[in-house]
Amino acid sequence: QVQLVESGGGLVQAGGSLTLSCAATGGIFSINAMGWYRQVLGMQRELVASIMQDGDTTYAASVKGRFTISRDNDKNTVYLQMNSLKPEDTAVYECYAEILKYSDYAYGDYWGQGTQVTVSS
Repeated sequence: QVQLVESGGGLVQAGGSLTLSCAATGGIFSINAMGWYRQVLGMQRELVASIMQDGDTTYAASVKGRFTISRDNDKNTVYLQMNSLKPEDTAVYECYAEILKYSDYAYGDYWGQGTQVTVSS
């Protein structure tokens, strides 16, 4: 059974930094895209950043230049380094991955449980 386990959220002052990590486990043959979304209660979920297996990255305009996404394919883990944090970055951050399991014939989308990031002003 595939699981995505996140860590690294918390409370930080504006201008500070946090690093999120997300490890995927459980019968995984291959992972295509990995990334992070964020959601504020009552608002639409927003793609923060994504990274393909070959390292190609995409960032939301609001985080470009401040956040860096990376992955370790050997560990099936994706990271999000967040610098120069702003109060408007406050949200629940959710990890996702496009995973092909040994038992499947097609990639499926899997999600972590979410981790709270709070940036105080």
